[in-house]
Amino acid sequence: MSQYLPSLTGGMLIGLSAVMLLLLNGRIAGISGIVGRLAQGVGLTTNLAFVLGLLLGPLAYLVMFDGWPEVEITAGWPLIIVAGLLVGFGSRMGSGCTSGHGVLGLARLSPRSIVAVATFLTAGVVAVTLLRGLGS
Repeated sequence: MSQYLPSLTGGMLIGLSAVMLLLLNGRIAGISGIVGRLAQGVGLTTNLAFVLGLLLGPLAYLVMFDGWPEVEITAGWPLIIVAGLLVGFGSRMGSGCTSGHGVLGLARLSPRSIVAVATFLTAGVVAVTLLRGLGS
Protein backbone atom coordinates (compact mmCIF):
# COMPACT_ATOMS: atom_id res chain seq x y z
CA MET A 1 0.00 0.00 0.00
CA SER A 2 2.81 2.43 0.84
CA GLN A 3 4.02 2.30 -2.77
CA TYR A 4 0.80 4.06 -3.82
CA LEU A 5 0.93 6.76 -1.13
CA PRO A 6 2.83 9.36 -3.21
CA SER A 7 0.40 9.00 -6.13
CA LEU A 8 -2.62 9.05 -3.85
CA THR A 9 -1.33 12.12 -2.02
CA GLY A 10 -0.57 13.90 -5.28
CA GLY A 11 -3.98 13.12 -6.72
CA MET A 12 -5.71 14.33 -3.57
CA LEU A 13 -3.71 17.57 -3.58
CA ILE A 14 -4.54 18.18 -7.25
CA GLY A 15 -8.23 17.62 -6.56
CA LEU A 16 -8.15 19.81 -3.44
CA SER A 17 -6.37 22.67 -5.22
CA ALA A 18 -8.73 22.45 -8.19
CA VAL A 19 -11.83 22.52 -5.97
CA MET A 20 -10.44 25.38 -3.86
CA LEU A 21 -9.67 27.46 -6.95
CA LEU A 22 -13.16 26.82 -8.32
CA LEU A 23 -14.97 27.55 -5.04
CA LEU A 24 -12.86 30.53 -3.95
CA ASN A 25 -12.23 32.19 -7.33
CA GLY A 26 -14.74 30.67 -9.72
CA ARG A 27 -11.87 29.62 -12.00
CA ILE A 28 -11.09 26.26 -13.56
CA ALA A 29 -7.68 24.86 -12.62
CA GLY A 30 -6.46 24.47 -16.18
CA ILE A 31 -2.75 25.11 -16.20
CA SER A 32 -2.66 26.43 -19.77
CA GLY A 33 -5.32 29.03 -18.91
CA ILE A 34 -3.60 29.98 -15.66
CA VAL A 35 -0.23 30.41 -17.35
CA GLY A 36 -1.88 32.27 -20.23
CA ARG A 37 -3.59 34.72 -17.86
CA LEU A 38 -0.36 35.13 -15.91
CA ALA A 39 1.52 35.98 -19.12
CA GLN A 40 -1.18 38.56 -19.95
CA GLY A 41 -0.91 40.12 -16.50
CA VAL A 42 -4.47 39.13 -15.53
CA GLY A 43 -5.15 38.01 -11.95
CA LEU A 44 -1.47 38.16 -11.08
CA THR A 45 -1.78 37.26 -7.40
CA THR A 46 -3.93 34.16 -7.82
CA ASN A 47 -2.27 32.89 -10.97
CA LEU A 48 1.25 33.47 -9.65
CA ALA A 49 0.40 31.71 -6.38
CA PHE A 50 -0.93 28.71 -8.30
CA VAL A 51 2.15 28.49 -10.56
CA LEU A 52 4.52 28.91 -7.59
CA GLY A 53 2.65 26.09 -5.85
CA LEU A 54 3.29 23.89 -8.88
CA LEU A 55 6.97 24.75 -8.83
CA LEU A 56 7.29 24.18 -5.08
CA GLY A 57 5.41 20.87 -5.22
CA PRO A 58 8.49 18.79 -5.99
CA LEU A 59 10.26 20.27 -2.96
CA ALA A 60 7.30 19.33 -0.77
CA TYR A 61 7.53 15.80 -2.21
CA LEU A 62 11.23 15.67 -1.34
CA VAL A 63 10.53 16.67 2.27
CA MET A 64 7.51 14.37 2.71
CA PHE A 65 9.03 11.24 1.17
CA ASP A 66 12.73 11.85 1.85
CA GLY A 67 13.82 11.46 -1.77
CA TRP A 68 12.93 11.98 -5.39
CA PRO A 69 10.80 9.53 -7.35
CA GLU A 70 12.66 7.37 -9.82
CA VAL A 71 12.12 8.75 -13.31
CA GLU A 72 13.89 7.65 -16.46
CA ILE A 73 13.57 9.74 -19.60
CA THR A 74 15.08 8.05 -22.63
CA ALA A 75 14.21 10.73 -25.21
CA GLY A 76 16.71 13.41 -26.17
CA TRP A 77 16.25 17.14 -25.57
CA PRO A 78 15.18 17.97 -29.15
CA LEU A 79 12.25 15.52 -28.94
CA ILE A 80 11.30 16.75 -25.46
CA ILE A 81 11.27 20.38 -26.65
CA VAL A 82 9.19 19.58 -29.75
CA ALA A 83 6.77 17.52 -27.64
CA GLY A 84 6.40 20.37 -25.15
CA LEU A 85 5.67 22.87 -27.92
CA LEU A 86 3.10 20.52 -29.46
CA VAL A 87 1.39 20.07 -26.09
CA GLY A 88 1.29 23.84 -25.57
CA PHE A 89 -0.11 24.41 -29.06
CA GLY A 90 -2.67 21.65 -28.63
CA SER A 91 -3.84 22.90 -25.26
CA ARG A 92 -4.46 26.39 -26.66
CA MET A 93 -6.14 24.96 -29.76
CA GLY A 94 -8.31 22.66 -27.61
CA SER A 95 -9.34 25.48 -25.26
CA GLY A 96 -7.68 23.81 -22.32
CA CYS A 97 -5.27 21.18 -21.16
CA THR A 98 -5.63 17.78 -19.57
CA SER A 99 -5.81 19.22 -16.08
CA GLY A 100 -8.65 21.62 -16.87
CA HIS A 101 -10.66 19.21 -18.98
CA GLY A 102 -9.82 16.03 -17.10
CA VAL A 103 -10.02 17.14 -13.49
CA LEU A 104 -12.77 19.75 -13.40
CA GLY A 105 -14.33 19.53 -16.84
CA LEU A 106 -15.30 15.89 -16.38
CA ALA A 107 -16.46 16.56 -12.82
CA ARG A 108 -18.80 19.26 -14.16
CA LEU A 109 -19.94 16.92 -16.98
CA SER A 110 -18.85 19.48 -19.55
CA PRO A 111 -19.57 18.10 -23.06
CA ARG A 112 -16.50 19.91 -24.44
CA SER A 113 -14.32 18.32 -21.75
CA ILE A 114 -15.75 14.85 -22.36
CA VAL A 115 -14.85 15.16 -26.05
CA ALA A 116 -11.42 16.62 -25.21
CA VAL A 117 -10.53 13.84 -22.75
CA ALA A 118 -11.73 11.17 -25.18
CA THR A 119 -9.54 12.78 -27.83
CA PHE A 120 -6.50 12.92 -25.49
CA LEU A 121 -6.89 9.27 -24.57
CA THR A 122 -7.48 8.13 -28.14
CA ALA A 123 -4.46 10.07 -29.40
CA GLY A 124 -2.34 8.56 -26.62
CA VAL A 125 -3.42 5.01 -27.43
CA VAL A 126 -2.80 5.56 -31.15
CA ALA A 127 0.62 7.13 -30.52
CA VAL A 128 1.75 4.30 -28.22
CA THR A 129 0.46 1.68 -30.65
CA LEU A 130 2.26 3.28 -33.58
CA LEU A 131 5.51 3.89 -31.69
CA ARG A 132 5.60 0.35 -30.34
CA GLY A 133 5.01 -0.93 -33.86
CA LEU A 134 7.89 1.17 -35.20
CA GLY A 135 10.21 0.06 -32.39
CA SER A 136 9.66 -3.66 -32.99
